[in-house]
Amino acid sequence: MSNLDLRPAPAVCGRQAATGPVKDLLPGRNVPLGESTMVRRLLPSLGRRMVGAWCFVDHYGPDDIAAEPGMRVPPHPHTGLQTVSWLHEGSVLHRDSLGSLRTVRPRELGLMTAGRAVSHSEESPREHAPLLHGAQLWVALPDARRHVEPAFEHHPELPAVTAGGLHAQVILGTLDGATSPGTTHTALTGADLTLREGAAHRLPLDPGFEYAVLAMSGSVDVDGVPVEPGALLYLGCGRRELPLRARTDAALLLLGGEPFEERIVMWWNFVGRSHEEIARARLDWERGDRFGEVHGYDGARLSAPELPDAPLTARGNRD
Repeated sequence: MSNLDLRPAPAVCGRQAATGPVKDLLPGRNVPLGESTMVRRLLPSLGRRMVGAWCFVDHYGPDDIAAEPGMRVPPHPHTGLQTVSWLHEGSVLHRDSLGSLRTVRPRELGLMTAGRAVSHSEESPREHAPLLHGAQLWVALPDARRHVEPAFEHHPELPAVTAGGLHAQVILGTLDGATSPGTTHTALTGADLTLREGAAHRLPLDPGFEYAVLAMSGSVDVDGVPVEPGALLYLGCGRRELPLRARTDAALLLLGGEPFEERIVMWWNFVGRSHEEIARARLDWERGDRFGEVHGYDGARLSAPELPDAPLTARGNRD
């Protein structure tokens, strides 16, 4: 998925990791995406830039698209990151410059590693379900892996942990002994949590990770904090377990990972290490170099916005 902001601010990533447990509730801001989709952008935000290597989180829907075309995100480029497509309702057709053509359905993992350069598009299939609800997330790649060859993975079956009214499907990384088949390049975790009304559970966590929870649907208390759909609760580090109590049937995304220590900068759809690197990626995209072509999308590709007047500066956790 793309950041379609025509004047994207430079996002200074990799900072403000809490040294202990906290409970910071972050609301999303509405951002138009493509031709007909509105999303709630939760990362990066003024109060939080990253959670582990997770550097971008959009939540969308549930949207009634029965009489609409649904999602339409034209071909656009990425570098230095992975994209994670995650649906609760509807489906998304993924095309990329590698030749991948795959329909991602609810609770299936669509994982694209941009590496040195890739381009892709996302759209609702012509024949689609009446509702669209999901999240799009990015993971920053560490310096040693950010120039890898691009790749796309589709995992329709994922491991799960169940206990006491909780069903936890492991999207990436490991949770409570269950490990996703998705490729990771840093120590992180991502899980889809479904709780039945009245369920209470203490979810085991890694104290070396920082965590956040995105509420997808329903009403749930996370460590005593009511979290409503479309909000992100940042939880900090140092937790060995997370108390959850569902006031209704509810669904959450748990995101976590080791605090990302590298100095990076994120602008538009690129994660890099310097202004010059980002400027080169932008120029290559505009010239039609390096990113390949996405075939089959009915429409023009995105043009890159202008770079800001001030140079982009990479920063890290300790700046």
